[in-house]
Order: sequence, then C-alpha cells, then structure tokens
Amino acid sequence: MMADDVVISDKKTKWSDLIREEDYWSIWFGFIIIFGSLLMWIPKVPKVGKWTTDPLDAFLITSGETTTTIFLSLFILMAALGILTAIGIAAMRTNRFFEYLAGFCGVFVLATISYWIANQTNIKYLGLSYAMWALLLGLLISNTVGAPKWLKAGAKTEMFIKTGLVLLGAEVLFKKILSLGLPGLMVAWIVTPIVVIFMYRFGVKTLKMANKRLVIIIAAATSVCGVSAAIATAAACRAKKEDLTFAVGLTLIFTVLMMIFMPIIIKAIGMNDILGAAWMGGTIDSTGAVVAAGSMLGPTAEKVAAVVKMIQNVLIGLLAFFVAIYWVTVVERGEGDAKPNAMEIWYRFPKFVLGFVGASLLFSFVVLPMMHGDFKLVEVEFINPVTKILRGWFFCLAFTAIGLESNFRDLTSRMEGGKPLLLYVIGQSFNLVLTLFIAWLAFMVLFPHAVQ
Repeated sequence: MMADDVVISDKKTKWSDLIREEDYWSIWFGFIIIFGSLLMWIPKVPKVGKWTTDPLDAFLITSGETTTTIFLSLFILMAALGILTAIGIAAMRTNRFFEYLAGFCGVFVLATISYWIANQTNIKYLGLSYAMWALLLGLLISNTVGAPKWLKAGAKTEMFIKTGLVLLGAEVLFKKILSLGLPGLMVAWIVTPIVVIFMYRFGVKTLKMANKRLVIIIAAATSVCGVSAAIATAAACRAKKEDLTFAVGLTLIFTVLMMIFMPIIIKAIGMNDILGAAWMGGTIDSTGAVVAAGSMLGPTAEKVAAVVKMIQNVLIGLLAFFVAIYWVTVVERGEGDAKPNAMEIWYRFPKFVLGFVGASLLFSFVVLPMMHGDFKLVEVEFINPVTKILRGWFFCLAFTAIGLESNFRDLTSRMEGGKPLLLYVIGQSFNLVLTLFIAWLAFMVLFPHAVQ
C-alpha cells in the first residue's frame, strides 16, 4: 500500500515530525485557534445564514437598525485560514505556499456554496446538512468536468478534518458529561464497544468482506459518532482514502434518514421523551443531527440527546488507540507483515487525537474553573462564537475536499455485491435495539429521576 494512498502512514517518529507531519500541524492549527479565542484575539467568526426566497439573505447580518453583508468577513476568514494552513503546508513540503493557497481559496468558495445551499430554510428543515452538500458538490465536479490540478492542491482532506477534530475537543466538557451521571455513561459506553465488535466480526466472519479496513471504519462510524470516528479509525488502521470516503457517504445518508424519522417514530408510539432522546443520542451518527432530532422532542430532550452524544465522542481517542493495537498485533501480523513491536503502536496511533484530548482537558479543567464552573458561559464566550464555527468550517472544507478527490468508479468498487450496505443496515439495527434497551434500563428502571 503506497503511503500517499492512506490516511496516515507508519513512518518512524522523529523530532522533526513536529514540523513535518500533518497530525502535529493539525494540533498546532487547533491550539492557535483555541488560544486566539481564549485571549480574545479572534473576532466573531462569520457564518453563512439562513435564507428562504432571497439567496442574498444568507450573507446579511442585522445589528440594531443596520444591515451589512458578511462578504468582507468571509474574505478575511478565507485569507486567514488559507495563510495559517499554508504555513504548515510549506513546512511539510507537500505543496508550494502559493500553489496551495490558490487551491485553498477555491475549496473555501465551494464550502461556502455548500453552507449556502444547506441553509435554505426548506432544505435545512429536511436535515440535509452542509456535509452532504459539500460532498456532493465535490463529487459533481470531480466526476463531470474533473477537478483541476490547481484546485486539488488545496484539497487537504485529512488536515482539515483532523484540525476540526482538535477543535471538537474544546466542546467535550467533562462537567457537562457528568451532568447526566451514570445513566448517560451506560448508554454511551456499554453499547459502543459491543456494537463495534459485533459489526467487525459480522463483516469479516459472516459477510466475509475482504476489505477489513472498510469494515472497521463502518463499524466505528456507526457505533460512535459518524465522520469523526471514521477519520480517527481510518488513520489508526492505515485505510485508503477511498475507504474513508465510502464510509462517510454511507453514514451521511443514513444520518439524515434517522434524524428525520426517529423523532416521528418516538412521538407516534408515545415513547418517553427522555428515553427517546437518549436513544437518538446513542444512535444518530452526527452531533448536529442529534441536536436537531432532540429539539423535536423539546428542550430537555435536546439536552439529554446532546450530552449522550458528547459522552460518546470521548471514545474517539480510545477507539483509535485500540484499533491501532489490534491492527498492528493481529490483522497485519496475519497478513504476513513483520512481527510487530510495542513502538509500532505509537507510530500508528493518530497523533491528532492527542490534540482532541488536550483541548477537552484544557477547557474542562482550566478554562471552566476560571469561569466559575459555568459551562454555558464558556460556550457563549469561547466555543460558540469561535471554535465551534471554525470546527464547522474545517469539516465543510474536508467534505468538499473528499468529493474533489473521489470518483464513482473507486467508490463502486468498494460495494462487494452490496455487503458494506448490508453491514451498515444490520449493524445499525443491532445498535438501535441494544441502545434502546440500555437507555430504558438506565433512565426508566435504574435511575428514573436522573433527569428532572
């Protein structure tokens, strides 16, 4: 397997990796943004707004009686992110500074268009997220006219999504996780490892899928938190980029369907709102989709669903670590690779996960106490106006880049007669049943007063 075909290579670690490797630069990018937010050096980050009939409404903001456009703010954001990441690209020697910067600007424009489409009122109501539009827009270009070389120079999928994951860590606050107590931990942490193991064994042993890397990526995306878990797992097992793209596309389609229909089903059968929220939080494969689905059951249900998903997000790092161990000691050894050693696990471990964990620890045990334990204040001051919006931008850039780097021929070659689809459907069905049972046991039987 060629190094440039995989999400992360297994080259031995050197001190120079700190300024030469993408994983470390993702951490540097993330923490530059985080400290910029904490020191209030970063002004409010622009985001594309909602619109119904007039497309330009998405780019207007109203303050008092004054209405202005965000076009200048978007240009400044594009330039700032482009220059910041171009410095890393130049240090990694993957592209020349201005070559990458030109491509980045093109990808940013496409990402902005994706946000614009997703924020149309009717489309947003249907839950068709920016991630799906970014992926589709990229695929449309790459499979019709073809993505030009200059544009591909800015399509740094892994760098964008790893940086986004580091920023996601700032949103994982331990005080918020503990707000649900043991019931939340039960739903998120008991079900997840069982589903991962079940799906991997079902895919490899029962369906006899030849592509074990695709199996574990789909299993991770289904059981933890969709795309975020997929990228971390793909890095840990050195999957090909096409495997990651396929798993992401599959996950996004079913995420939309579950987000729309699960609240409808919960209401139709008269299920308890808290039980339904915990069920959705443990099964819908996207934090944004979980919040949207939870809001359909009310504000308390929205909070429960979001916290359960946040607790599940903590497992991203652990999952990547254990997948790296298993792949090095079992899978690749069985494939005839050289006998593994303990350091091989460190070489394989996706280092950007350390940034995710570090950001979570920083906000949980340094920033939160400084704000007198008020996590709502932390969110209002630092997370919502800066890190959360920029995390969304990096993810949108990543999905656009995934589409630009993919073609349908490579994706269809992963179908193996429909086995990946069957794996997802069976695995998600098992996940739905098991999560519902554990959520009922935790919130209705053992701890019925956990949520007041």
